[in-house]
Amino acid sequence: MVEKKPQKSSQATSQREDRLKASLKANMARRKAQAKARAVKQNTTTEESER
Repeated sequence: MVEKKPQKSSQATSQREDRLKASLKANMARRKAQAKARAVKQNTTTEESER
């Protein structure tokens, strides 16, 4: 016999979506900062090797 799970209220769903959205935004900002740092580091390394 399969038990039915109670449906979540729209408020709980909305709160979950808000948390996920905030988490995704923070994650994307962190990844963007990491990529920028890598690009700067790579650019600096390339300039030093040209000297």
